[in-house]
Amino acid sequence: MQNNNHKNVDVLIIGAGAAGLMCAATAGYRGKQVLVIDHAPKAAAKIRISGGGKCNFTNLDVSAENYICRNPHFVKSALSRYPSAAFIELVERHGLEYEERELGKLFCRERASDLIQILRTECDWAGVEFLLKTAVDRVKSIDDDRFEVETELAVIHCDKLVVATGALSFPKLKASGFGYRIAEQFGLNVIPQSPGLVPLVFSGKWQQRFSSLSGLSIEVEIRANGHAFNEAMLFTHNGLSGPGILQVSNYWQVGQPIEINLLPKQDVYAQLLALKTSGKSLSKWLNQFWPKRFTQMWLENYPMDADIANQSNENLKAYADQLTHWRIYPESTAGYDKAEVTLGGVDTDEVSSKTFEAKKQPGLYFIGEVLDVTGQLGGYNFQWAWASAVACGLEL
Repeated sequence: MQNNNHKNVDVLIIGAGAAGLMCAATAGYRGKQVLVIDHAPKAAAKIRISGGGKCNFTNLDVSAENYICRNPHFVKSALSRYPSAAFIELVERHGLEYEERELGKLFCRERASDLIQILRTECDWAGVEFLLKTAVDRVKSIDDDRFEVETELAVIHCDKLVVATGALSFPKLKASGFGYRIAEQFGLNVIPQSPGLVPLVFSGKWQQRFSSLSGLSIEVEIRANGHAFNEAMLFTHNGLSGPGILQVSNYWQVGQPIEINLLPKQDVYAQLLALKTSGKSLSKWLNQFWPKRFTQMWLENYPMDADIANQSNENLKAYADQLTHWRIYPESTAGYDKAEVTLGGVDTDEVSSKTFEAKKQPGLYFIGEVLDVTGQLGGYNFQWAWASAVACGLEL
């Protein structure tokens, strides 16, 4: 059916998430007529549910080392031009109450919707229009430097088209790969995607053992593919989760082990030697650091073949190595339903690191998670959304 309702704007942004809203306000304040379109019924659904409903919106310490990208230098320009201090200043201006947690993470004190209200207010002040619950049917370039975007409600013509569609994580929130399809339509390379910041799933005996410990959490150091994180590990019905596991999931590959130091703050060998002379029991010593159920599971699977007082120093050294280099093999990740982010995306070699404009298609921009940029856990993905959005918005 022919749609005769036409609309002309300077800037059309597809995606009303963190990056889309921030970019819209930035461009609107520059006097641009901005329209934001999204197929979801509400803006910023991912902000609303993230961080347990309190949204870890940035981090006090942000650097390129906190990101995974095939071009590790790509993120530097935007992050330096819009650091976390700039976003903190914005939310403080609006009176947002927030709290600092471990490792510099900043969360809304009350609820994530307070942050959404700030972004919507900024958009209102900047004169941004919204078209929600509206799917995009077709995108094409016209006259070499303009775009036509067809929806069920209207055909929109724009000078600049910004793709801020997010990625595949949280499909229940209507997440999709639509942004990748637009990139491919205009000849841009797209890096294969996979779930990131996601729990790890086990099978067989380890799945059963971890399921029996479901809900327990211990502080560990976890390593995968040369990357290590000192954070909590949580046992689940299907395997392992918690901040430490989510962090290494970005680097772990199917078929590889993860390696866990179960007592990261202890000189385990020295303590086992002291335990040998004191005559105290191994289980009581371990219970100082672990929940009793985990100690019981550990000793059932990794028992000492004699009383600790009768162990050779060589045996104690081997046991210390077992405690600090525990290698186990996950079967898979828990998938996009449980993933906080998506690895891969639009190849950053296809996009300007300063303006986020596609090199092959003038007037077409990609920002936020749709790009092949993935932050570690801790507010880094939201900071990337803010920084890439502002850098782009200032160029529109």
